[in-house]
Amino acid sequence: MRGVVKSFVLLVSFCLLPSAALAQATITGTVRDTSNAVLPGVTVEATSPSLLAPRVVVTGANGIYRIIDLPPGTYTVAFTLSGFSRTVRDGVAVSGAGVFSVAAELQL
Repeated sequence: MRGVVKSFVLLVSFCLLPSAALAQATITGTVRDTSNAVLPGVTVEATSPSLLAPRVVVTGANGIYRIIDLPPGTYTVAFTLSGFSRTVRDGVAVSGAGVFSVAAELQL
Protein backbone atom coordinates (compact mmCIF):
# COMPACT_ATOMS: atom_id res chain seq x y z
CA MET A 1 0.00 0.00 0.00
CA ARG A 2 2.84 2.39 0.86
CA GLY A 3 4.37 1.79 -2.55
CA VAL A 4 1.13 2.82 -4.25
CA VAL A 5 0.93 6.05 -2.20
CA LYS A 6 4.58 6.91 -2.96
CA SER A 7 4.02 6.25 -6.65
CA PHE A 8 0.93 8.45 -6.65
CA VAL A 9 2.77 11.30 -4.91
CA LEU A 10 5.63 11.07 -7.40
CA LEU A 11 3.25 11.02 -10.35
CA VAL A 12 1.40 14.12 -9.10
CA SER A 13 4.73 15.89 -8.47
CA PHE A 14 5.93 15.22 -12.00
CA CYS A 15 2.64 16.43 -13.44
CA LEU A 16 2.90 19.73 -11.55
CA LEU A 17 6.53 20.46 -12.42
CA PRO A 18 5.89 21.50 -16.05
CA SER A 19 3.29 24.07 -14.97
CA ALA A 20 5.76 25.59 -12.50
CA ALA A 21 8.50 25.65 -15.12
CA LEU A 22 6.19 27.33 -17.65
CA ALA A 23 4.96 30.05 -15.30
CA GLN A 24 4.21 33.12 -17.37
CA ALA A 25 4.18 36.68 -16.06
CA THR A 26 2.62 39.96 -17.19
CA ILE A 27 4.11 43.44 -17.39
CA THR A 28 1.47 46.16 -17.28
CA GLY A 29 1.21 49.86 -16.59
CA THR A 30 -0.09 53.26 -17.57
CA VAL A 31 1.77 55.72 -19.77
CA ARG A 32 1.26 59.43 -19.06
CA ASP A 33 2.73 62.74 -20.13
CA THR A 34 4.25 65.33 -17.80
CA SER A 35 0.82 66.88 -17.14
CA ASN A 36 -0.37 63.46 -15.89
CA ALA A 37 -2.68 62.94 -18.90
CA VAL A 38 -2.85 59.36 -20.20
CA LEU A 39 -1.27 58.68 -23.58
CA PRO A 40 -3.04 56.35 -26.01
CA GLY A 41 -1.13 54.94 -28.98
CA VAL A 42 2.25 54.55 -27.25
CA THR A 43 4.31 51.68 -28.63
CA VAL A 44 5.64 49.56 -25.75
CA GLU A 45 8.40 47.08 -26.52
CA ALA A 46 9.75 44.46 -24.10
CA THR A 47 13.07 42.80 -24.87
CA SER A 48 14.99 40.15 -22.96
CA PRO A 49 17.44 37.32 -23.56
CA SER A 50 14.53 35.15 -22.31
CA LEU A 51 12.55 35.99 -25.47
CA LEU A 52 13.13 34.83 -29.03
CA ALA A 53 11.80 38.15 -30.36
CA PRO A 54 10.72 41.45 -28.78
CA ARG A 55 7.11 41.74 -27.60
CA VAL A 56 5.37 44.86 -28.86
CA VAL A 57 1.99 46.25 -27.77
CA VAL A 58 0.26 49.64 -28.01
CA THR A 59 -1.46 51.50 -25.18
CA GLY A 60 -5.23 51.74 -25.37
CA ALA A 61 -7.42 54.82 -25.09
CA ASN A 62 -6.88 54.77 -21.32
CA GLY A 63 -3.07 54.73 -21.66
CA ILE A 64 -2.83 51.20 -20.27
CA TYR A 65 -0.78 48.39 -21.81
CA ARG A 66 -0.38 44.67 -20.99
CA ILE A 67 2.38 42.37 -22.18
CA ILE A 68 1.34 38.84 -21.28
CA ASP A 69 2.87 35.35 -21.24
CA LEU A 70 6.41 36.45 -20.42
CA PRO A 71 8.92 33.86 -19.24
CA PRO A 72 11.02 34.67 -16.16
CA GLY A 73 13.96 36.97 -16.84
CA THR A 74 15.22 40.53 -16.86
CA TYR A 75 13.54 42.86 -19.33
CA THR A 76 14.09 46.23 -20.95
CA VAL A 77 10.82 48.05 -21.60
CA ALA A 78 10.84 50.94 -24.10
CA PHE A 79 8.04 53.48 -24.64
CA THR A 80 7.80 55.39 -27.94
CA LEU A 81 5.29 57.95 -29.26
CA SER A 82 5.80 60.46 -32.06
CA GLY A 83 6.39 63.95 -30.66
CA PHE A 84 7.67 62.61 -27.31
CA SER A 85 11.11 61.51 -26.17
CA ARG A 86 11.65 57.77 -25.94
CA THR A 87 11.64 56.39 -22.40
CA VAL A 88 13.40 53.17 -21.42
CA ARG A 89 13.15 51.12 -18.21
CA ASP A 90 16.08 48.72 -17.83
CA GLY A 91 16.43 45.82 -15.43
CA VAL A 92 12.75 44.93 -14.99
CA ALA A 93 12.94 41.60 -13.16
CA VAL A 94 10.09 39.20 -13.91
CA SER A 95 9.60 35.92 -12.08
CA GLY A 96 6.87 33.37 -11.58
CA ALA A 97 3.36 34.06 -12.76
CA GLY A 98 3.04 37.53 -11.24
CA VAL A 99 1.90 40.85 -12.61
CA PHE A 100 4.65 43.47 -12.66
CA SER A 101 3.77 47.15 -12.93
CA VAL A 102 5.97 49.46 -14.99
CA ALA A 103 4.55 52.96 -15.42
CA ALA A 104 6.13 55.55 -17.68
CA GLU A 105 6.05 59.30 -18.14
CA LEU A 106 6.89 60.63 -21.61
CA GLN A 107 8.24 64.14 -22.13
CA LEU A 108 7.71 66.36 -25.14
